[in-house]
Amino acid sequence: MSGLILPYKGIVPTLHDSVFVAPTAVITGDTEIDEDTGIWFGCILRGDVNVIRIGKRTNIQDGTIIHVASKGQGTFIGDDVTVGHMAVLHACTIESGSFIGMKACVMDGAYVESGAMVGAGALVTPGKRVKAGQLWTGSPAKHQRDLTAAEIAFFPESARHYAQLARNYRLA
Repeated sequence: MSGLILPYKGIVPTLHDSVFVAPTAVITGDTEIDEDTGIWFGCILRGDVNVIRIGKRTNIQDGTIIHVASKGQGTFIGDDVTVGHMAVLHACTIESGSFIGMKACVMDGAYVESGAMVGAGALVTPGKRVKAGQLWTGSPAKHQRDLTAAEIAFFPESARHYAQLARNYRLA
C-alpha cells in the first residue's frame, strides 16, 4: 500500500491488504476498500463527513474524485466496477458489475444499477436511476439505448484486467 492515507477526526481508512493505492492517491476518513481493488494515480477519496465503501476487484482510475454528502448519503461502490479516468462520484450508489466512463459525474442520490453504463463525460443529476442494461450519456445524462450483450460481457473482463494490473503494481 502506498499513497497518502489520512485519518479524519480519529477515523483511519480501512483497506484490505491486497488493495493497490498509487503513490499520488489520497484517501481520508471513514473509507473502506475491499480486496484486489486499485486506487490509481491522482485519485482523491474523502470520507470525511460521511462514509465511502468500495467493494472487491473495483478499479478507480487516475484522477477520479470520490466524496460524500454531510446531509444525505455516503458513496457506495460495489464489486467488479470500472470507474474511468477523472470521474466524479458524489454521495451516490454504484452497484456491482457496472461501468462508469471517463470524466463522468454521478451526483447525490443517483443510483447506477448492476450491468449499467454511464458514458464518458455524462452528468447523472441528483436522484436519477440508471437501470441495468442501459447506457446513459449526455449532460444531463439520459437513457440513450440498451447495451449490447458484448458490451455487458466486457464489464467483468475490464474488472479482471484492472485487478490483475493492480496486483502487478502492488507486487512490483
